[in-house]
Amino acid sequence: VVPLPLPSLAAEARADYASLGLTLGTHPLTLLRPRLRAAGWRRSSEVLALPHDRRTRAAGLVTLRQRPGTAAGVTFLTLEDESGWLNIVVWKDLAERQRRVLLESRLLGIDGRHECAEGVHHLIAERLHDLTEMLGGLDARSRDFH
Repeated sequence: VVPLPLPSLAAEARADYASLGLTLGTHPLTLLRPRLRAAGWRRSSEVLALPHDRRTRAAGLVTLRQRPGTAAGVTFLTLEDESGWLNIVVWKDLAERQRRVLLESRLLGIDGRHECAEGVHHLIAERLHDLTEMLGGLDARSRDFH
């Protein structure tokens, strides 16, 4: 019996996402967190702890994009990271200006303003950043406009 080397955590995450669309192992953003933190990107749990109306930036995997017909062109996103989920609101004018980034990014950075009312938290997007290149070969996909 020839012992095979164990795959790296990154290789495991890539294989899990390729076959299952998710991983039960180490979250991919755990592996990217040192680079994300160095660039000033917060985790979702950090954003949720901020006071209302605080400007901040956050990054995560896009898991859902929704643009309900009754929302007057507003797009709603859900970002996921190693600490949880973050709801994002993208107003119509920003969605039009940054359409490609909004629709094509798999790892998305958001500069925005944290809103919290009656226990409901959102990050109101002011600028979008496509960080997908940081994912390497990870094939993370979102559910869009359902």
